[in-house]
Amino acid sequence: MAPGQYFESQPTVASRRSTVTLALHDLTLALATDRGVFSHGGIDAGTKLLLQEAPDPPATGTFLDLGCGYGPIACTLARRAPAATVWAVDVNDRARALCAENAATAGATGVRVAGPGEVPDDVRFDLIWSNPPVRIGKAALHDLLLEWLGRLVPGGRAVLVVQRHLGADSLAAWLAQHGYGVERLVSRQGYRLLGAVHP
Repeated sequence: MAPGQYFESQPTVASRRSTVTLALHDLTLALATDRGVFSHGGIDAGTKLLLQEAPDPPATGTFLDLGCGYGPIACTLARRAPAATVWAVDVNDRARALCAENAATAGATGVRVAGPGEVPDDVRFDLIWSNPPVRIGKAALHDLLLEWLGRLVPGGRAVLVVQRHLGADSLAAWLAQHGYGVERLVSRQGYRLLGAVHP
């Protein structure tokens, strides 16, 4: 693995913090970021597509941002659904620290930042929003999604954004093979926004 990959637990690349702006139709957030985390130089286009186009979250429930990075998805979910609990999960220590900082700054009080092993086994999710880490490889990605999408409540929904050229259509087919009801919600700017409903 090359040094400085965002899916390392402890990035080896030197810290150099900056701030990026997330501007959406309903809110604008200033988010602290740093080298060694996903899309540290600006809001990823796929993430922004998800935040602009995903169906509105329920008003309450238990949500998951899988691979939260510095927290644009988790903070947006928590601001849009203040009564919900939003678990923000990432393997990257630096990303989790930034996500917690950004949630506090954004007034996203429902965010709970955790490593993958820190979410209690009995927690189930009504909603998952994720820009999943496809660059960990197909087998690892499939294992990751089986684990976390398997924790959706019956009828719970995941919304995933994946680049077309990185296997969005094959991922949709794979989810369908595993019993999920899959819908292509949006296709734009080289990305697919996929909805997957737990059987």
